[in-house]
Amino acid sequence: MRKILIVGAGQSGLQLALGLQSQGYEVTLMSNRTADEIRSGRVMSTQCMFDTALQHERDLGLNFWESQAPRIEGLGVSVAAPDGGRAIDWVGKLDGYAQSVDQRVKMAGWMETFAQRGGQLVIHGAAVSDLDYFSRSYDLVLVAAGKGELVSMFGRDASRSPYDAPQRALAVAYVHGLGPRPEHPDFDAVRCNLVPGVGELFVMPTLTTGGRADILFWEGVPGGPLDAFQGVKDPAEHLSLTLELMEKFTPWEYARATRVELTDAGGTLAGRYAPTVRNPIGRLPGGGLVLGVADVVVANDPITGQGSNSASKCAAAYLAAIVEHGDRPFDEEWMQSAFDRYWNTAQHVTKWTNAMLGVPPEHVLNLLGAAGELQPVADRFANGFNDPSDFENFFFDPEKTSAYLAEVAGG
Repeated sequence: MRKILIVGAGQSGLQLALGLQSQGYEVTLMSNRTADEIRSGRVMSTQCMFDTALQHERDLGLNFWESQAPRIEGLGVSVAAPDGGRAIDWVGKLDGYAQSVDQRVKMAGWMETFAQRGGQLVIHGAAVSDLDYFSRSYDLVLVAAGKGELVSMFGRDASRSPYDAPQRALAVAYVHGLGPRPEHPDFDAVRCNLVPGVGELFVMPTLTTGGRADILFWEGVPGGPLDAFQGVKDPAEHLSLTLELMEKFTPWEYARATRVELTDAGGTLAGRYAPTVRNPIGRLPGGGLVLGVADVVVANDPITGQGSNSASKCAAAYLAAIVEHGDRPFDEEWMQSAFDRYWNTAQHVTKWTNAMLGVPPEHVLNLLGAAGELQPVADRFANGFNDPSDFENFFFDPEKTSAYLAEVAGG
């Protein structure tokens, strides 16, 4: 039986560990926190997952919360106008629903399932020296912990990383008591509110430790008016600031948030990081090799909501690559090929996300505006969040955008 060590118990590490476990591998999982510590800790992300990523969970029988989590059936885009109104406002329908399950719920539950099924769970914050020691006992070591010392083993790929500094300041609040959007009260949707030159507000339903809730998520241009959460430690102050900024920049969202309260004391999060693609293979001091997983090697800004989706897709790609490889050694060539398999889908996410961080060119503004008049355009844009490769066909190139809009308008 092949022995595999996975360091990091997030979406990708746990999904991969449980997938390998179901295939009969002897898996050891290292986490720096217990399931109870995760469950009672601070929120970690917004984790809206679209149909393809959710299907990877279903395929492994890990969709434990699917019946409880709100079904997100649409994705709406609003663009703020200078007068406080909306210059653009529409919602596209998703072909398959999306869902958000608080990672405190999911990771704790998956970790307990892994242990119940006989997996070796080690609670330890691993350092490079630990991996150097452990690597001699395992056929393959995978690093799925996207923060901390271990990431330093994976060098930045400058050719795929156009930014060397954070492009947004991030601030998340989980709340109860948010009212519905009056124009679409009949189904749940992710709402993307764009404030030109200032940043973005995302609003989405989720399942958290206390049941259904909603997430208010600001992405602020560094140095701008939304970049105001550094040093804010008090959760109540964090929420108050979130609402104050909503009232100023997205009053249509603030109107349904006047009675919200935080879900719990751990329901806020703030930070920033530079979007980075790294080389997938890490070299240990003793000569061993380790393979980076998900946001260890491809970390995108959350502006396109792809983090958990990419983690799920990476875990699925690596699982298939490991199983197909059989008893052959997991050498450097195999590691590179496993990453390349993931990069086939990840490259589209990175290209699209980096484009969304910049000032939108005229043809993209035309596309967003047309979506308000032409429902097929709104629907296609919304479903691009599930399959970002489709943006190649109508989003990046002005000529392709014009041809597509002419086709839809004439159809």
